[in-house]
Amino acid sequence: MTTSGTLIQSVSRALHLLDAVGASARPMTAKSLARQTRMPLPTTYHLLRTLVHEGYLAREPEGYVLGDRAMTLAGSAALRPSHTHQVLEHLRDELNAAAYLSVLDGGEIRLADVADSRTAPRVDLWVGFHDAAHATALGKAVLSTLPEPTRRDYLSTHDLADLTQHTVTSTRTLLRELSESGELAVDREEYAVGTACLAVPVPSTAFAAAVAVSVPTRALPRIMERRDAIRRAARLIAYAGPQTSTGPSITI
Repeated sequence: MTTSGTLIQSVSRALHLLDAVGASARPMTAKSLARQTRMPLPTTYHLLRTLVHEGYLAREPEGYVLGDRAMTLAGSAALRPSHTHQVLEHLRDELNAAAYLSVLDGGEIRLADVADSRTAPRVDLWVGFHDAAHATALGKAVLSTLPEPTRRDYLSTHDLADLTQHTVTSTRTLLRELSESGELAVDREEYAVGTACLAVPVPSTAFAAAVAVSVPTRALPRIMERRDAIRRAARLIAYAGPQTSTGPSITI
């Protein structure tokens, strides 16, 4: 019997769908997946329903993204910085807001990538993350993913600098905020006056990272209403694999 005779076509097609969704920086519709994989649309719908049911894909209003079980499989994936930057660019364009990725690298929270534009400029990064993670949504989102003893260790070796009148400088207050904030981390003029940030942790057990957008403070309610877009970007970045010191880095 030839090798091709032992292949199960439906499994092969399902894997092609997973590859297509994982390689995309934005949700994909069933029709676009059918075109890309050259499958009949009814077959595509059938396989997508199965993959969603099993947790390998998730269906969102704009299309299909990777599900939790696919994220688990992707935990040891190779770093793909070009993919993560595409995700940030799409998030920037979708929300008309500068988009950021932060990571925990060697015990330090660093800014790994930014996607901004003339109409969606990045915040003035006037203080480096080593001295300002406590005052940023990105830093707080990364800290929220860590066990409490690790959070305490981090905060015990980093001064909580007073950057604006809104900055939290009490370790006890910050730890309480981190334990009560849930999935979303918010910076309301804590890093820079006039600027607000909303961040979501990247859902990965292999590495600690967060995705955020920044906007003028008056635009924060609009971004809060679109927070699912930030969650989706975080899920897509989880698939891209762990960010390491060999990945992109922003000098601040």
